[in-house]
Amino acid sequence: MSSVWESLTVDARDPARLARWWAEALGYQVVNERPDEVEIRPSAERLPGIVFVPVTEPKEGKNRLHLDLRPTDQEAEVERLVDMGARHVDIGQGDVEWTVLADPEGNEFCVLRQRK
Repeated sequence: MSSVWESLTVDARDPARLARWWAEALGYQVVNERPDEVEIRPSAERLPGIVFVPVTEPKEGKNRLHLDLRPTDQEAEVERLVDMGARHVDIGQGDVEWTVLADPEGNEFCVLRQRK
């Protein structure tokens, strides 16, 4: 027996806004939008999705789970994401070859270099 990865769920103060931000960042589309959840996917029939659900409390502390993005041009992608509202964050990563950013609600993610 095994399972299929259906989705990743993200708590958000403003689920619709954050879902649209991530949809633009990843080239995904909103496939379901209700007051209690907004889901984005690469396409309507393709899994896994990312589901954004409302919470009232702000994010506290470092994420225990985060996304790693691997663009073809790390520098250009970091610039694009920052222009969209991401910000550079220091989570104690030190001198590494990836860039740690946070989305508009403070969720950390990494932008990696192209594979060699």
